[in-house]
Amino acid sequence: MRYKVTMAYNGKNYHGWQVQPNAVTVQEVLNKCLSMLLHENIETIGAGRTDAGVHASFYVVHFDSEKGIADIPNFIYKINKFLPQDIAIYTIEEVSADFNARFSAKSREYKYLIHTRKDPFLNDSSWYYPYKLDFDIMQKGCDILLNTTDFASFCKLGADNVTTICQLMEARFDIDGHKVTFTIKADRFLRNMVRAVVGTLIDLGAGRITLEQFQQIVNAKNRNNAGQSVPGHALSLVNIEY
Repeated sequence: MRYKVTMAYNGKNYHGWQVQPNAVTVQEVLNKCLSMLLHENIETIGAGRTDAGVHASFYVVHFDSEKGIADIPNFIYKINKFLPQDIAIYTIEEVSADFNARFSAKSREYKYLIHTRKDPFLNDSSWYYPYKLDFDIMQKGCDILLNTTDFASFCKLGADNVTTICQLMEARFDIDGHKVTFTIKADRFLRNMVRAVVGTLIDLGAGRITLEQFQQIVNAKNRNNAGQSVPGHALSLVNIEY
């Protein structure tokens, strides 16, 4: 039987989603808890990778179980008791064998949070950037991204991508006082892509590059030309559509 799980996690204490040697990850912790409660070896498949420190307020996985789950609400209660406080299971449902948390997804949406005034209540989930930014020109940079399909310039060097083509559906900045939210939605994302995009848009808004240079960076398809990756703690995966 195949099960679809919706969940959330605070990535502060984890080296990303995917199981890695010599590092604690969200997938590793979840696999262990599921295997313990179901008394069989469970290997989850997630909707995609998230980098170290990155959060997910909405995440989807699937797993197969030979024994199955007799009482799903009670199982959710039990696994949430066993999981650490920074990982939560919301729903579990039986799905068809052709459902795949990664490949069945039609879109993913991320938000990157920035605060421009010192705020002790935002430090764990938002990046403090106290310098002047031109959000009008940064939005023009977003418009360039929306007309782009090849995001090789924002892909982590050495990543094992079959293709660097992504279809962006949304890219925008919303400002509420000293709180800034960058929203980006696409059918897929490359490793480190969102953080590299934000870092390059920051360079644009800070006046370190012009809009023409931003376009040249996009066209170059060379990660070395783009800006630095911004910190991961301010990035969250917030929605996945199937």
